[in-house]
Amino acid sequence: MRELVEEAMLRFDAGRTEADAWLAPRLHATLRMTRAEAANAGLWNYMALAVAPDFVLWRHMPPGTTDAGAPRKVNSARFVGPHYSQAFARLWWAAEMFRDGPDYGPAEVACGNQDMINTALRLDAIDHKPTALALVSVLKKLSDNGATRLGDRVNALCTAVNVAGTTLMYEVIGPEDPPRHDALTDWIEDVESAPAVPWERLPEGPDDGTARRSSCDVLSRMFERFAAEAPLRDRTRAAVAVDG
Repeated sequence: MRELVEEAMLRFDAGRTEADAWLAPRLHATLRMTRAEAANAGLWNYMALAVAPDFVLWRHMPPGTTDAGAPRKVNSARFVGPHYSQAFARLWWAAEMFRDGPDYGPAEVACGNQDMINTALRLDAIDHKPTALALVSVLKKLSDNGATRLGDRVNALCTAVNVAGTTLMYEVIGPEDPPRHDALTDWIEDVESAPAVPWERLPEGPDDGTARRSSCDVLSRMFERFAAEAPLRDRTRAAVAVDG
C-alpha cells in the first residue's frame, strides 16, 4: 500500500484527481477481499489514519486558503466517512463495481471522471453489473465526442438512471449471470503468491464472470436516450443565487 500511494503521489502531483484512475484498480488488485470484508469501515479508517494519512491530505486538501487566510482543511469524511466518500474505500468500491470480471478497463474510465464516482457510487442501481457498465459506456461516448459540460451531463444521467430505476427493472431489461464465487475465492487465496501489481499496465482482477454483452448494449442504448433528454443544471440560476 505504501509503495502504491507513494508512486501515485509522485506520478500525479501536477493533477491529483488523475491519481484515482491509476490507483483504484491497483488498490483493488492488491487488497483482495470479498464485498463483505470491504464493507468493514474499520479497515478503511485504519488505512486513512495509520497507513497513509499523507495520501489523504495530498489527494483531498482543497487548494488555496480560507477568506481569513488560514489553510483549508480536509473533510473528515475522507478519513472516516461512508464508502462513497472515504479516500480509499471509494477507490476500492469503484474498481469493484465498474470492473468487468478481470478487466479493470471500465473502472479506469469511471474513475477518470470525478462526477461519475462521486455520484454513481451512491446509487443502488450499480449493484447490477450491466447497469454499471452501461453508465461507463455512455460516459466514454460522451467524452470521446467532446461533449460540453461533461460533469453536468454525468450527474444528470445518474439522476435519470436512479429515478427511472424506481419503475424500471434493469435486472429484467438486462439480465446477468450469477458471479462465479469459486473464482473470486481462488483469486483471493492466491494473494500470498501473487506478484506486485504492474504500474505501466492494468492488473487483472478475478475471473468471476463478465457481464452479458447483450444486456450492456440494450441498457447503453437506453441510457444514451436518458443522457440526451436529461435536463442539465441551470448554472446561471446557481450563480445568481451565490451573488445574491
